[in-house]
This record gives sequence, structure tokens and C-alpha cells, in this order.
Amino acid sequence: MQTRIYSGPLSMFGAKAEIAAREKGLAFELVMVPFTTDDDYQPRHPEVLRVNPIKQQVPVLVDDEVALFDSTQIFEYLEDRYPGPRYLALWPPGITERARARQLELQSDEVFFPNVVRLFGLQNDMQSAPAVAACAACARHYKEMDALLATREYLAGPYSYADIAFYMAHVFADRKGAGMTDATPRLVAWRDRVGERTAVRAVVDPMMRFLASQGRGVPAFLQR
Repeated sequence: MQTRIYSGPLSMFGAKAEIAAREKGLAFELVMVPFTTDDDYQPRHPEVLRVNPIKQQVPVLVDDEVALFDSTQIFEYLEDRYPGPRYLALWPPGITERARARQLELQSDEVFFPNVVRLFGLQNDMQSAPAVAACAACARHYKEMDALLATREYLAGPYSYADIAFYMAHVFADRKGAGMTDATPRLVAWRDRVGERTAVRAVVDPMMRFLASQGRGVPAFLQR
């Protein structure tokens, strides 16, 4: 059975899974599920409903006899199913380093990104107290990540899933008004390094073209 990834044109979590598969050099079929201009995925794709009946969300990975949802679970599966050295390792080799990388990946999804989600409904009121607080929380997280990069090139040492997760979360943060500034120069340089990776560009560039086709703003650092 051919490996399939079900995603959507503006799915941050789907982009994470697709970048990981491309970094691994896997052959897969990308299935973009129906998407409406209201940022909703309708009608729900039957395979997404089968694999993820409760949340009914992408990404979904179908690979041989395995069917998974949730980008972090897909990361873990890809690393088990397609390990190094034949495939690019995307968790650090040491137990301690892997644990730190997993914590960073989780923080991107569960600590940083919820602040971005708060901004989704505040785009017409960015001076409100909730919007200002969400942007400030993002800025604090940027400073924490910038400090990590004082002694390393990537967030967990070697390039990893932690970088993929935070890069995509930041793309959406920038779109919603919580971008990086020159207060975190190491992090800006990290963003440029990650953004120039072939696998990242193969996923992010089409997403930006989709945004532009709908007349939506594209982050300045992604305007090609």
C-alpha cells in the first residue's frame, strides 16, 4: 500500500508531518482534503473520519497497516519505521538529548501555539488586552529559544522534529501578528537556516502561494 499523508492547504500540523516525511526522503502521496474559505475542512474526508473519528482533523498518515493521526504521533512513527542511518535521523542520538528535543516539540504545540490560536479571533482588535498578552507571550518564548541557540545551531543540537514544529508554529504566529524582531537575532538566523531546507521550502512555498491566491497576507520573510 502506498504511503499517504492527508493534510490541508493551511494546516500547520499537516505541514509538520509532510516536512518530516520529505526530510526522511520518503515516497508518499499527499492528499489535500477539501477546504473552505472560512478556514474549515468541509466536507470531511472519509479517510480522515475513519482514522480520526473524534477530532476529525488532519494530519492523517496511512502507511502499510498503520493509520495514525496527530503530528507528534506521526513524528514518532516515522522515526521508528524509518530509522537512521539509512534515513535522516530527526531525533538526537542520546537519551537526554532526545528527551529535551521532545519537550521542545511539545512546547511548540502546547505552550507557544495556543497563544497564536488566541490571535486568530483578534485580528481586528490587535490592541486589545488579550491580543497584547498573546503577543507578549510569544515574544517571551522567542527569547527562550534565542537563548538556546547561543551554543548550538538548532534548538536541540542537531536538526530535529523540534525545529520543524517550532518553525511551522512561528510561520502562523507571524501571519497573525506575533512575528520575530531583532531582539532575537540568533532565532532569526535559525529561522533562515530552517526555511532554506529543501523539504521545508517544498511544503511552505505552496502554502504561501495558496495564501496569496486568496488575497491573504504572506509573511515578509516568506515572500519569494
